[in-house]
Amino acid sequence: MITLLGLEEWQVYPVAADVRARLVDEAPLLPAGLDADVEALWEAAQVRTRGALFNGRVFSADALTPSLLSGHLTEFRRIVAQMDRPDLHAALRVRPLAVCGVVCCHDGVVLGRRPGRAVYQAGMWQLPPAGSVDAAAVQADGWIDLRGQLFRELQEELGLPRNSIAEVRPLCLVEHPGSHVLDLGFWLRTELSGAAVLAHARDGNGEYEDLEVVPFAALTARLDRLGDELVPPARLFLYQLESRIGSDR
Repeated sequence: MITLLGLEEWQVYPVAADVRARLVDEAPLLPAGLDADVEALWEAAQVRTRGALFNGRVFSADALTPSLLSGHLTEFRRIVAQMDRPDLHAALRVRPLAVCGVVCCHDGVVLGRRPGRAVYQAGMWQLPPAGSVDAAAVQADGWIDLRGQLFRELQEELGLPRNSIAEVRPLCLVEHPGSHVLDLGFWLRTELSGAAVLAHARDGNGEYEDLEVVPFAALTARLDRLGDELVPPARLFLYQLESRIGSDR
């Protein structure tokens, strides 16, 4: 049985089966001094990642209900600054949204290890796919295509097309206590075998340094061995999966 010891600071929000997100505001202007601090942190992050970062726009939630996440688009550099300096949250007030999938195939659950140069949670294990909800997901009427973003991440990271997924269900929303990143988890059920999933992943973007399919019966033991090397939202999503959907597997 999956346990959640040590995760008391991680806020978990329930979400409705039809949870949606909508753009309702614009990013506030920053005072000159705060903007200079953000820029200095951004430039330092660019050095660490060898210029791999792009200052795109990402959806940031301002208000949360189980059925609706509403907010604005913010610069990625503000998110990076808040990750490096959590004390800046009081001034920046960003809560960037990411969509995360729990891919379950016949053989088990897919796990992946993040690259060592990642700007956030470098070298840790997580549940792929996972990615920020960016401006490309915003539709003309202001609604955010959450599932479209999720399936784009699935194709990019694991090489899996949308039609490979037989069922999708939202699990919960998890807020990181320091960075205030919001991870929205989805259960993704595929009829593919674990070997087929890993074969598809060879056509992905190489996002993960390692990928594996963990059998359901061995999942708790694998999570225990990973310990602090596993990003906390992954454990929270799997707990939700075990308690809410486990009987459907």
